[in-house]
Amino acid sequence: MNSYLSTVNELPDGHPVRVYYQESELIQSLLDELEEVNPEKEFQKYFNIFNQLTTIEKRFARKENQLFPYLEKHGWNGPSQGMWSFHDNLRDQIRFLNNHNKEYKIENIKENLPFLINGIRNLLAVEDTRLFPNAMDLLSKEEWEDFYEGDEEMGWMLLEKPKPYPPVSEEYLHPSKDFTERELSFSTADSFHLDEGYMTPDQVNLLLRFLPIDITYVDENDKVIFYNRGDNRVFPRSKGIIGREVRFCHPPKSVDMVLRIVDEFKAGTRDVAEFWFNFRGQIIHIRYFAIRDKDKKYRGVIEMSQDITDIQKLEGEKRLLDWD
Repeated sequence: MNSYLSTVNELPDGHPVRVYYQESELIQSLLDELEEVNPEKEFQKYFNIFNQLTTIEKRFARKENQLFPYLEKHGWNGPSQGMWSFHDNLRDQIRFLNNHNKEYKIENIKENLPFLINGIRNLLAVEDTRLFPNAMDLLSKEEWEDFYEGDEEMGWMLLEKPKPYPPVSEEYLHPSKDFTERELSFSTADSFHLDEGYMTPDQVNLLLRFLPIDITYVDENDKVIFYNRGDNRVFPRSKGIIGREVRFCHPPKSVDMVLRIVDEFKAGTRDVAEFWFNFRGQIIHIRYFAIRDKDKKYRGVIEMSQDITDIQKLEGEKRLLDWD
């Protein structure tokens, strides 16, 4: 295990691969502890170790959403297929054990825990001998330097957040103002650079139109400046609402409540309000969210309405496509 460690130790602090190996060390120690603890005699100790191990989900998410896409750009699709499937198998085992934990089924825990431990050890071995060495050969220094912000969104298993890589030596630059040239697999002509990614005005409009949720945006001056025009809106809207004060967009019986929500959002005392009720045979869920900029300044409120009738009927799980 860790045959690649000598190379990793030469990497700068915060380098994504070095962080992965710091996590590997933590994972191996947790696996050792799980093998030594007796769930029957020390259930709480076992349970605490197990829960810490389940934060491996953050590692899976970083690999799937950060590392694998870069490997695909270089023509290596294997990890996105084989290793991702292995992640899912381990996720299933964790869920399976968690059900036994909740019901305090000690014998089932003892019987199934070794499969999880061995599976994770096998995964670490493949990472060490194949995934990370190949990734280091394929990705450039500049590509590794793109990882930190996205890795931070996914999270790490470590108790202390890793140092930024590359080291931060200048004023924070919001992603929407970051115009660093990066190689992309699609054209950015006529696109806006959003917080994450690029979209043309037409694509933004299509996205908002096909969202299965009604959205209305009221700006900081209490004026309606946008609504999405979907084909199956919960509540009707027309272009005449644009520029209208929010107080005139609701029936008299509810306007006081809406104005209180806006006032609380402006004051910074609340950020979310939600309601649900029956409406013409449908169950409608309405949520209001305060919008604030990076300086926490109030920039308006977004209202989201959704028919959740069918959602409330869902039971159990559906993991397979049933089109055939």
